[in-house]
Amino acid sequence: MIDSSIAPLQPSWFSPKKLLVVFCVINLINYVDRGAIASNGVNGSLGTCTEGGTCTSGAGIQGDFDLSNFEDGCLSSAFMVGLLVASPIFASLAKSVNPFRLIGVGLSVWTFAVVGCGLSFNFWSITICRMLVGVGEASFISLAAPFIDDNAPAAQKTVWLAIFYMCIPSGYALGYVYGGLVGSYTNWRFAFWGEAILMLPFAILGFVMKPLQLKGFMPAESKEVLTGVETGVSEVQDSGVSNGKDGLFPVEGDVKYSTIHEQNEVNFATKIKDQISRFTKDMKVLLIEKVYVVNVLGYIAYNFVIGAYSYWGPKAGYNIYHMTDADLIFGGLTIVCGILGTVAGGFLLDFMTSSIPNAFKLLSAATFFGAIFCFSAFCFSNMYAFLALFAVGELLVFATQGPVNYICLHCVKPSMRPLAMAMSTVSIHLFGDVPSSPLVGVLEDCINNWRVTALILTSIFIPAAGIWFIGIFLPSVDRFNEESENQISTTERSSITPLLEGTKTETTESAAEP
Repeated sequence: MIDSSIAPLQPSWFSPKKLLVVFCVINLINYVDRGAIASNGVNGSLGTCTEGGTCTSGAGIQGDFDLSNFEDGCLSSAFMVGLLVASPIFASLAKSVNPFRLIGVGLSVWTFAVVGCGLSFNFWSITICRMLVGVGEASFISLAAPFIDDNAPAAQKTVWLAIFYMCIPSGYALGYVYGGLVGSYTNWRFAFWGEAILMLPFAILGFVMKPLQLKGFMPAESKEVLTGVETGVSEVQDSGVSNGKDGLFPVEGDVKYSTIHEQNEVNFATKIKDQISRFTKDMKVLLIEKVYVVNVLGYIAYNFVIGAYSYWGPKAGYNIYHMTDADLIFGGLTIVCGILGTVAGGFLLDFMTSSIPNAFKLLSAATFFGAIFCFSAFCFSNMYAFLALFAVGELLVFATQGPVNYICLHCVKPSMRPLAMAMSTVSIHLFGDVPSSPLVGVLEDCINNWRVTALILTSIFIPAAGIWFIGIFLPSVDRFNEESENQISTTERSSITPLLEGTKTETTESAAEP
């Protein structure tokens, strides 16, 4: 009886599979935006002048705002500023605010920011909007994977994660195609406005749907009841609603528990101090977890290459192999290889029996052989030989998405998962694709040879494979089923039972009085 009184009620229509589909669509739209801004149709090019004095006007964002390759590369990295600031905040707030509502807030900010990108008028205006895109993305990337991990069948956790992360390469690739078509037939600004229209229903859903509870986090009602048991000052109030505190957490019955007014009035500065103290302690736990650190270090090196590929890929393909439809070719190739490679990686790890050592084995092997195929591809002058070898390389490197995130989620206890995902994402962007896009732009400005630039970039896959290889030999423990400090212990549940029964009786009697 106690479990049904404390645990949040899951909306009848919102099954685990529907949750996965919704999160996949949101993730897809998010990365369509990344691909669109990198596409030739939206990103564009600078104007050129011939020796005879004939000049052609530039196209897209780069042409309209007259951006250098360095400034253009900064646009792909600007979102990181917002992501860096907001990710730890959202991860910490998940312990006091329902995580599902935080996702709704993040998606609302994202939608507003993307509209602003379409309205931008110079380099700084679009850069600020891209920073806000990062703020909006922060809540989703920190909390979506733990929700999926909670609801996935035990024997298919990596597959479910792989399906979710499959939306990254496929979203990027779809963004190339989407941006190329919109930029060619209309104006690059319409690409951003279209993304905002697609995301708006999901932002609204985050507020109107009954929120789900995340494993390792105690519902607010349970915390209030426990506070009353410990202090002896709980009192029953007839709320007349069944949505819990502030309507955020659905509970069974029409009862609301609260402490005396004085105990609820906590100094704001003290709350901030407590949040910072909690965040600092949690960060120390993450930094001493060797498995987590090694996993993220390998992911940083890996993402350094993937980030530059995703942004400069179409432009490099156009210049090296004279692909007239580079957006469509790279987009189509990445969609197919991204979907097949990511899902195959998830199935393979589940087949091997999902474990942290097995995940490291798959990461190191797939990245190493993927690097060989991608490096070899750029050595060929024939476009078709390049595409064949590069496709095999993409299949291998994308097989890492499920395993790398499985390690992040399972090497820490449940209550640490949002912060682990947040800091992993911040790290791979801050030290990976954020510096890689501008640095590759600077390198190309210096040597003016896209083939050499691509070969230098691809070689960085090798250190990533080596770091993940080290992880195979580290002692590891799957902490998914460990009891979190935020979960309710058996003793605490026993102490709440009579209180719940008594307060329900009192509420019934109060309702019967004239």
